[in-house]
Formats: sequence, C-alpha cells, structure tokens
Amino acid sequence: MTAYLIVRAVVADPADRAAFDHWYRTEHLPDAVKAFHAKSAMRGWSTLDPSVHTAYYRFDTLEDVQGINDSPEIQTLIAEFDRVWDTRVVRTRDILPIADEL
Repeated sequence: MTAYLIVRAVVADPADRAAFDHWYRTEHLPDAVKAFHAKSAMRGWSTLDPSVHTAYYRFDTLEDVQGINDSPEIQTLIAEFDRVWDTRVVRTRDILPIADEL
C-alpha cells in the first residue's frame, strides 16, 4: 500500500517566503528524497492560506515510511531545518497510508 510522509510548514513572515521556497526546492526537498529513499516528492503552497507550504514524500509501503520518524536521517534533516529557520517556520508531520487510488 502506497503511503506518504506529509510535512506542513507555516512560514508566518511573508518576507521569508521567497527564501524558504528557494531553499526547500533546491536543498531540502532533494536532500530529503535522498535520505529517505522516497520514490518521489512534491510540494506546494496553499492558495487558501499563503503562509502554508506542504511537502509530500511518496513511499511504496507504509512500513517504508514508518521507520523514518525515528531515523538518524530525519534527525539530521530536522537539525538542518532548525539551523536555517530556527523558530520562524513551524512544521508538523503526518503519515498517510493510501486507502484507495483510482
């Protein structure tokens, strides 16, 4: 069953949005795909709340994604995220197993 790691980030200060967008696109997203061995990744900004950025990392199985939350790889990425953005960007993570896909 396909599953996703979903990372929701809130960039509260509009002045940070362009820098965050560039950093996530060119550094964080490729680093995370490599570290997690994700099958693919995609990301985007909410049109309802322009401060909300969401990234989706796709995995073949739920088991593949479940091990990531406690892995050294995610801890390294969290540390880098915190170093760059400190408390200016608040984020949450969720794991979503796909129940149905047409």
